[in-house]
Amino acid sequence: MLFSASYLPSLLVPLTGLVFPAVAVVFFFLYIEREDPSGI
Repeated sequence: MLFSASYLPSLLVPLTGLVFPAVAVVFFFLYIEREDPSGI
């Protein structure tokens, strides 16, 4: 149990540092492309 929790930060750091910003950028890009020019 203690060993399985020891490598948990090494999995959470890439997840919050790489995966979450990538998803946020893709979602923000799709949100901008979805909006019509008159709404800006």
